Amino acid sequence: MFSLNQKKGYSPKIRCNINIYYASNNVLSIITMKKELFTTLSIYICNWIISLVLFVIVAMVTAGVTFLDSFKYFVEALDRTNFLIAIHVLFVILYFLFLILRYFIRIRKKKGFKLMIKQLSLRLFTPVFLLFGTYQFIIIKNSSENFQYNWIPAVENNSGVSKDLYQIDGKHRGMSVFGWNRDKDNANAINDLIKSNIEWVAVIPFLDQENEQTLTMRVPKEIGRWSRRDSLHIKTINALKKKNIHIMLKPHLWLSSGWRSNITHSNELNWNIWFESYRANMIHYAKIAALTEVELFCIGTELKSSLKAQPDKWKSLVKEIKNIYKGKLTYAANWDGEYELIDFWNEMDYIGIQAYFPLTQNQNPDITTVKKGWETHINMLKPLSEKHNKPILFTEVGYKSEASGTIRPWEWGSALSILSKQKSDKTQQIAFEALYQELWNEEWFAGTYIWQWNIRSKKENAAKDLDFSPRYKAAENTIAKWYSTNNCD
Repeated sequence: MFSLNQKKGYSPKIRCNINIYYASNNVLSIITMKKELFTTLSIYICNWIISLVLFVIVAMVTAGVTFLDSFKYFVEALDRTNFLIAIHVLFVILYFLFLILRYFIRIRKKKGFKLMIKQLSLRLFTPVFLLFGTYQFIIIKNSSENFQYNWIPAVENNSGVSKDLYQIDGKHRGMSVFGWNRDKDNANAINDLIKSNIEWVAVIPFLDQENEQTLTMRVPKEIGRWSRRDSLHIKTINALKKKNIHIMLKPHLWLSSGWRSNITHSNELNWNIWFESYRANMIHYAKIAALTEVELFCIGTELKSSLKAQPDKWKSLVKEIKNIYKGKLTYAANWDGEYELIDFWNEMDYIGIQAYFPLTQNQNPDITTVKKGWETHINMLKPLSEKHNKPILFTEVGYKSEASGTIRPWEWGSALSILSKQKSDKTQQIAFEALYQELWNEEWFAGTYIWQWNIRSKKENAAKDLDFSPRYKAAENTIAKWYSTNNCD
């Protein structure tokens, strides 16, 4: 800097003033930087506090756990990559909102309130309005459907108690149900289930694991000692049984990222460590199944890689469970051939299938096309039942209410699916109608558990919902119709 000033012929006094100016700017820059750093750090800390508060509130309201347990779950969740990413995404959103707010406050201070309103209108409200308007237009367009379904009220059961047709024909008229909570909510939900002739409910506790390589999953603090979450499941089971509804207890291993069927470990030792944590959970839930006297216990769901790596471990687990729980057993094998890996079907009462079979190649199929799509799968399922002399039970089956719902039924949707997918309650309704026309009257077929029914879903949201739930859609009435039939008539 001095050499540059000297070349320009600045006097020593001017050079001194210039240096003072630059030094002052540097000091101001450092002060400003410190202020920004402090502000950013403050927002970051606030973000963690907000995340904790939201987590605790949601856990206490939805899962019925205590404040202390909610806090413990929050701490445990910090080990999960996806959870940390979500918290930091929230931080970015909060920081961005802060910058916007600060920008307009500074405009008001420097140039007045009117100019601030003008800038808000041009730079914030107008873009947001355009984005929101475009979003709503796309939703309205994609959710519009020319489908008139004649609802049949006569098939509904308004008695408040299950008809228990299972005792007559042995068919599982099942549903995978989520959202259990307070007694009042459960009472209303159970009545709604009965109204649709649902006689079996899959109660699904979740076992938490971070990813496909994680060595262990969360295990009970003490096998046979019930947590508040366990107590909620027990209370739910007892409430259902009072209404003459049967239960399948079906613990699910849930990965934060990846799929449970692709769990992998580098050596036998790691596999054994993983299986021991799984075993601890299954023994724990087998004790709950025995305590509550549920009629069916599912010992595993879509754990293909473990079945291949540890067949003897699974046989030992089955023996342990049978020493605790005396009811019926099944395993839920994925539709893609996992059932061929299982060599303990002889120890099960049902061959459980996660029945997300592809049925069509095109969107918006007619019922003839969907029924034809079942031919190949039925030609596999019937011999499988005959080979093991066991009935086939669809431990899960479901279709999203979108035009492509029968092409790849196993694919999950998202909250943004409505922006790219065309809603089709008709496709969902046709898919279930075809399923029951093709399978319901087969002697080797034991029934279905529909995926899924959320007791907290609202009727007004069904018009824009593309997810699996048949609730408040034409498929609900179709399921109720078939569930109302007695195969022995």
